[in-house]
Amino acid sequence: MTGFRLSHDETWAYVADAHTGIMTTLRRDGMPIAMPLWFAAVDQAIYVNTRGKKLKRIARDSRASFLVESGNAWRDLKAVHFTGTAEVVEPNGGLQDRIDGEMSRKYDAFRTDPGDMPAHIAAAYGAGMQWVCFTPDGRVLSWNNRALLGGDT
Repeated sequence: MTGFRLSHDETWAYVADAHTGIMTTLRRDGMPIAMPLWFAAVDQAIYVNTRGKKLKRIARDSRASFLVESGNAWRDLKAVHFTGTAEVVEPNGGLQDRIDGEMSRKYDAFRTDPGDMPAHIAAAYGAGMQWVCFTPDGRVLSWNNRALLGGDT
């Protein structure tokens, strides 16, 4: 680690294990809209399975950003922010298997069984889901305040 910035490897290890990411896309009028999402980091790209207006915003303007963060006290604040582009994709078999494996590893313990939801909610969350790949453009901001205090990463 250099100072309080994360190295390339530290960045991707942190992102891979982060629970929730915030993806920001742009409305037609240019206003940014930030939404929390579950995600999988595979091959230094970020995959989200989503639906709704995000897909329309991405189709119109692929510019996006992605943030993961953690910590409550100042000394524990840690984050990575990427800028890049997002596109709707259909991952091939091997890639899809890896994405599914990452999503299972991170989220199986947190999922709600559709049978435990009202039928209209389960149907709404199952309809129109598509994979989006966010690809960072190389501009990365990261920080780890614990490193400023001489602590571990």
